[in-house]
Formats: sequence, structure tokens, C-alpha cells
Amino acid sequence: MKHSQAAKVFLKNAPRTQWHDKALWFAREKRDIQKNQVTEWETLRDHASQIKEHALSNLDDYLMEFEQNAIGNGIVVHWASDAEEHNRIVFNILQKAGVRKLVKSKSMLTEECRMNPYLENKGIEVIESDLGERIIQLDKQEPSHIVMPAIHMKKEEIGKLFEKELHTETGNNDPQYLTAAARSHLRKHFLSAEVALTGVNFAIAETGGFVVCTNEGNADMGVHHARIHIASMGIEKLIPKKEHLAVFIRLLARSATGQPITNYTSHFQKPEKGKEIHIILVDNGRSEHLGEEKFWRALKCIRCGACMNTCPVYRRSGGHSYGYTIPGPIGSILTPKIDLKQFADLPFASSLCGSCSDVCPVKIDIHEQLYQWRQEVYEHGHLSWIKKTGFRVVGKILASPRLYGLTGTIARFFLIYAPGFLVYNRMNTWGKSRDIPTLPRQSFQEWYKENRNKS
Repeated sequence: MKHSQAAKVFLKNAPRTQWHDKALWFAREKRDIQKNQVTEWETLRDHASQIKEHALSNLDDYLMEFEQNAIGNGIVVHWASDAEEHNRIVFNILQKAGVRKLVKSKSMLTEECRMNPYLENKGIEVIESDLGERIIQLDKQEPSHIVMPAIHMKKEEIGKLFEKELHTETGNNDPQYLTAAARSHLRKHFLSAEVALTGVNFAIAETGGFVVCTNEGNADMGVHHARIHIASMGIEKLIPKKEHLAVFIRLLARSATGQPITNYTSHFQKPEKGKEIHIILVDNGRSEHLGEEKFWRALKCIRCGACMNTCPVYRRSGGHSYGYTIPGPIGSILTPKIDLKQFADLPFASSLCGSCSDVCPVKIDIHEQLYQWRQEVYEHGHLSWIKKTGFRVVGKILASPRLYGLTGTIARFFLIYAPGFLVYNRMNTWGKSRDIPTLPRQSFQEWYKENRNKS
């Protein structure tokens, strides 16, 4: 389903659209408050951007350095060229350990790899331990946001879901009560799990260690009790030195949720005695994306979600309308590389206002890449016939001053004097939710000719 069609489904529930918009804008406002309290904020952004660009430009060397140091620490390093290989590696680890249950912390990479259904089809029970992820798992949904996966659901919906799945009190929608119920429900899974899986926020080539950031401590709960820790990591998450980590830690939580720092910033360097750590370095199209001259800087993304919180289109259309794991503006420049034909509409799901680029902590030129992807869509012939025809007509009009003036005169006359039903109808998408602005009787050119000699 195209973004515009899926967005229509979301927009049918007007109250949901309004509070979804407000909830995400609240996160954006908290980000601004935190940013304004850090006097060197722009310096941090510049530094983070430069570190990521350097790391990506020398990724092959840093990956080899990381592997060597991680192995030296006692970590088992696996390489996965694609999603299927990643999932197969995870299953083989579980099979070798004789384990049929996996406790999992939030990981957008495993969502990208469709790991949960793969393992479940092989008889593995997968328990999401992040509260938002557990909610949508129980409701058989996909995450709609990379940081707040259940932001599209209200507490009343979650209350009903927990009544059904966790047997909570009927009609009790109190967030503290529901959170306590989820904590109690998950505790038994933490205590019985032999294998835990986490994502990776940052990996350090210099040390061979990695960092996982959470607000709930669920990653630590799973990992420290389990005898095997599996960490799934996209190869772009690598940074060169441990001293660079402080730059990103200061930017990540402030950009994501408006916090000075995440509640838990957990460092993993080597396995405890009698335990195992496995890290899976996943490509899944990243190397190919890295070779794109116009678009490789999108891989700088640290998955904070700030661009989603500020985007007027995402806030009003919901994350599920984008049709892929990473939604919003950053998803709209990452996803077309996967399948340009299938996701040709996503670069157009934007107002190109530039707010996404303004808030990006690593200074990805998101709105400029959206514009560039639009050119790619056009050049590869994936535009709809309506847009193709429209662009050709508009191109001819804009190329001719005389035709431009004549068209403007005709359009202005029609919009001023035409009956309302001719203006507001199914053909006028703009008019479905807005009034046409009041138009002047003269164009600026006409006014200028009439008044240019007056003093």
C-alpha cells in the first residue's frame, strides 16, 4: 500500500491523529529545551558528523580492527551479508545451546531482518522485553517509531490488550498500574531465559566493546541472567575510539526523548566467566548504500528518531504508513535504496521544510537527500502517470514567461469567480482539508507594471 493510501487510513481517526501529533511534538519540544542548555550543542553536532563520516569512509579498516579486538576480549564475532544469514546465525546459536526461548531487547535491526517470525516458524519463543515492543508484540503489530514503538496506541487500548493477554483488572488504564503489570509479567521470562539478544547503539573499534542504551534496564535484566548474549549490529554503528563515545551519548538521548542521558548506558567488553557473548556484524545492503555518492551520508544515522518527532508529515500520518521498518524522513532516504520501484512514493511523503535536517544530531542532509531521491524516481521512470503529466505541463508553463502569465490570469479568474462546487471536489486534494487562499485581483507583474513609474 502506498504511503498516501495508508495515511488516509490513519487520518480517518481524527482524535488519534491530533494526539499523535501533539505527543511527538512534545518530544521535539523537550529536545529543544535540552539542546538550549548545552552551549556547545552545534559543536557537538559538527564533531559527531565528522566522526561518523570518517568512520564510514574507512569502515573496512575499522571493522577489521573491531573484530580483532573483540576476539581478543573473548567475544565470538559473526559476519552476516544479509538478513537471512543473520537469522540463521541466531538460530544456530540457539540450536547449539539447546535453547527454545529468546528474551530480546529492542533492536530495529532484527525488525529489519524479520528475525522474530523466522525464529517463531522454527519453534523458538521470542519475548520482547522493551515495554513498547512487548505491547505491539502482544497486539501482533509492527513498531511505528524507532524509539517509541507503541506511540500510536492510547492507554485505553493498552489496558484492554493487557486485560486480554495479562489478565489485568478490567477497565484499569492507569499507566503506572499497566507498567507494573508488564514488569511482573516480564520478570519470569528474564529469570528463565538462557539466551538474551540486544541491539547495539555504538561499537568501538579501538576496544572491541559495544554499548547498549535503554531507559528501562531490560537489556541488562536479560543479559546479566542469561548465559549467552547475542548482539545484533549494523556495520554502520561502528565508531573509531572510546573517546568519541561521549560525543554521541550527549547527543542521543537529548535528540530522542529530551533527556540529558538514557537511564542505562551499558558497556559490554568481554563475557563473564562461564558465559558467552556473540556479536553479529550485519551488512544487509549497507555496503552497497555506502557506495552511493549522493546518499551514503544517510548511514550516519544513530537512530534517535528526532526527524520523526519534528516531521509534520510523519506526525500526522503515523509510522505504519511508510511500509517499512524505519519510517519517517530518515526511512524515506534509506528505504528507496532497498527497492526504488516499491518505495518510490516515500521521497514525496515530505514537505521538504528542512526541519528534519535541522534537528539531526549528526547533521544528515535529510531534506536534500529526499529531493535527490525524487530526481532518482523520475529518472528511473517510477513516477505515476499523473505526476509525469503534471510535471511536463508545469515545466512547459514555467519555461515560457508569456504562457506563465496567461495561465496565472486564467487560474486566478477561475478561482475567484467559479462556483464553489467546481473548486472543492474530488479532483482538488488540497481543498479536502483547507480553504483556497483569497486571491488578489491582479498578479504581482500586473501590479508592478501599473505602479512602477509612480513615486
